[in-house]
Amino acid sequence: MKISFLCSNPRHPVNDYLYAWIKKNDSKHEIELVRQKKDLSGGDVLFLVSCTEIINNQDRMAYISCLVLHASDLPKGRGWSPHIWSILEGKEELTLTLLEASNKVDSGKIWKKLNFQVPKHALWDEINHQIFKKELELIDFAISNFKSVSPKPQDPNIKPTYYSRRTPDDSVIDPSKSIESQFDKIRVSDPDRFPAYIEMHGEKYKIILEKENDK
Repeated sequence: MKISFLCSNPRHPVNDYLYAWIKKNDSKHEIELVRQKKDLSGGDVLFLVSCTEIINNQDRMAYISCLVLHASDLPKGRGWSPHIWSILEGKEELTLTLLEASNKVDSGKIWKKLNFQVPKHALWDEINHQIFKKELELIDFAISNFKSVSPKPQDPNIKPTYYSRRTPDDSVIDPSKSIESQFDKIRVSDPDRFPAYIEMHGEKYKIILEKENDK
């Protein structure tokens, strides 16, 4: 098969997982990983992984299937950074959805869903590891079932919900509130790309949360 991955940000932590998957499978398939849609060469399937560009109908026509990996139980949780918002809502079970790309955001037919647990103590990198492993499972599923899968429309009886795009302001920590009350906000913040921070005495301070294992 001819497979394309479009991942917009070369700094995104999912890239290491994509590199590993490509290395494992490049003898069986023709695979490319690109950062901009203008560099896509067309083929059998396009996976949109943390893609920030709009992929229109003309772009999708270059492939038999164009698939999105989205970390919510669609049609609930359409939009940006769904797993972050879900954890901030207190959820400990997340859903990863493999769906077809469409003109309306995150509204395409569903190929498969996977559920997984995120413990309350898990930090951003541990959460990412769980999500990215599940994404690779869904990619494998798509390749293995490419000719036999029967995509299903999203449930019309469930009203869609939407998450907004996160900004640096969403990672600000209030120094007058307890750490416990803001722990989820701190633990989901990527300290390299989107760090949690406080502002005091006219300065901005980055917060880094790490586990200390004495065992």
